[in-house]
Amino acid sequence: MSEAPLRVMVVDDHPMWRDAVARDLAEAGHEVVATAGEGRAAVRAAPAARPQVAVVDLQLPDISGVEVTRHLAAADPPVRVLVLSASGEQEDVLEAVKAGATGYLLKSAAREEFLDAVRRTAAGDAVFTPGLAGLVLGEFRRLAAAPARDAGDGAPRLTERETEVLRLVAKGLTYKQIAQRLVLSHRTVQNHVQNTLGKLQLHNRVELVRYAIEQGLDDDLGKG
Repeated sequence: MSEAPLRVMVVDDHPMWRDAVARDLAEAGHEVVATAGEGRAAVRAAPAARPQVAVVDLQLPDISGVEVTRHLAAADPPVRVLVLSASGEQEDVLEAVKAGATGYLLKSAAREEFLDAVRRTAAGDAVFTPGLAGLVLGEFRRLAAAPARDAGDGAPRLTERETEVLRLVAKGLTYKQIAQRLVLSHRTVQNHVQNTLGKLQLHNRVELVRYAIEQGLDDDLGKG
């Protein structure tokens, strides 16, 4: 495989499913550095295992996958979390994203879709099962629609191009896809994202996605 192998932790309370996910990752050339059937065990194992990506189920017997996600995303260094769940409920997806999940995939996803999601999660892309991104963005747009919501009071000003790039980031497009969509170079897209991060005092793409959807900047996503 052309990509460098990733260090991945698998957190799921169903032994057969956990083993199958670990096997798919190993067969794809990745290193499964830890597996756990309980949330607290995953949180304890992470510092020593040092995974780059954690594949986390939401339904765990002790603490929830959302709580595990919150711990892992706040670790030093932070672990990127791909939630792999049977639930496509809006509340579950929303809570996972708010806790810091980089991606959310349903367990019905095909093997190649899952492996691609792991790679994209490691790269910092926001990854969602088709349909879930719109669901999450729509909910954040609704929440952001409250009247007089700190609009304008010292809010950082983005250029039209930065706002356009930000909308596509919120939609989950990769830098390469954004560059193709806007007929820009990959480097130019990176520069726009870095400039936007600096203006908004954010640290990574995941925080940028959250900012975009909280500010309702996804309004035009369905039109592209």
